[in-house]
Amino acid sequence: MNLDPIVVTGMGVVSPLGVGVETSWSRLLAGRSGVVANTRFDVSAYGSTIAGLVPSKDEDAEGFDPRDWIDAKDIKKMDWFIQYGLAAATQALAQAGWKPDTEADRDATATIIGTGVGGSPLMAQTAQTIAEKGPRRLSPFTVPAFLPNLAAGWISIRESFTGPIGAPVTACAASAQAIGDGMRLIQTGEAEVVVCGGAEGSVDPISIGGFAAARALCTAYNDDPARASRPFDQSRAGFVLSEGAAVLVIERLSHAIARGATPLAILSGYGTSADAYHLTAGHPEGIGAQKAMHNALKMAGLTPADIDYINAHSTSTGVGDAAEIAAISHVFAGRGQDLAVSATKSSTGHLLGAAGAIEAVFSILALRDGIMPATINLDQPDEAAARFDLVANTPCEKKLKHVLSNAFGFGGVNASLVVSALE
Repeated sequence: MNLDPIVVTGMGVVSPLGVGVETSWSRLLAGRSGVVANTRFDVSAYGSTIAGLVPSKDEDAEGFDPRDWIDAKDIKKMDWFIQYGLAAATQALAQAGWKPDTEADRDATATIIGTGVGGSPLMAQTAQTIAEKGPRRLSPFTVPAFLPNLAAGWISIRESFTGPIGAPVTACAASAQAIGDGMRLIQTGEAEVVVCGGAEGSVDPISIGGFAAARALCTAYNDDPARASRPFDQSRAGFVLSEGAAVLVIERLSHAIARGATPLAILSGYGTSADAYHLTAGHPEGIGAQKAMHNALKMAGLTPADIDYINAHSTSTGVGDAAEIAAISHVFAGRGQDLAVSATKSSTGHLLGAAGAIEAVFSILALRDGIMPATINLDQPDEAAARFDLVANTPCEKKLKHVLSNAFGFGGVNASLVVSALE
């Protein structure tokens, strides 16, 4: 047993369910969906006309207005993913009460914010500007506004964090790997506090068009967006592209106690692996996913029997869902209805590089409140998945001690996290 574990002391969220941890959590538990008609650009020529959009303040009192978080003069210097990341980090740091005022503490604070795509909306807009008006019309802030590492960069600059900085760009596992990287920095003594997570704002013509060309997006529920994301369901028809950010503040328990911070949960395990199999599809038996889960359990000092609930990566694609269930079935052989497995992407859609972090937040909240969020839109479960408790359509109360959260991405990258309740 680790007597001085790594704990979470702050969390922040910007999601299709709204802005703020408690807003997103309460709406998730209420069975709300953040999937709506895509009004971000003209989608009349696209097969998928829906997306998980972060609501604006005009649409929703709990929605997003960048002016709430960012100086007006700076907003034009950053694409959506940076704006969302800054807002989530501000929330997390406020909850953690971490605003270091000494050089030593600033040097000991790392910033690791992953993204799957970065600023693709601005890239698309920039290409159009060059084609229509020429390159001389570009802003000098064009490149730093879309670079994937600039969410981490802006947070570090604004907060004067001078410790290690990084930005995993590992598709849909990026933010889970950012959290894992943060854990390693603490374990090696390179940092005492890490601001880690992910941000994504890629609801744009490039991403929607590209994923649609790969036949990965849902096109069957354009007239009923809230029912489009259907993990584990036989009538699923692809994933829903979404946007948002989630950020954690993590540190050693002793460090948190010494400064009077409130620990929220223990980050007890992390595992990652490569499939080395296919560009976009995981191994049918989830070989790489199995290794990531085994590695996370090993770091946590746990066995498969110790896990009470899994927040699955499941995106609502047939190939991906099947591979993950195969992997879970191997790692958790012998388990059945006593193991709960739900997919919160059914409510949020797929936040790509921010997915792992927001699902880590939901896993921590499940521990805190003793309630497992539901897989909504689950009417006819896959036979292979139905061996587990899929928490279909209604949240379920259960005292939880250990939760595993998965995040897998294109290129065969796998990441798993274990979060545990405080003793």
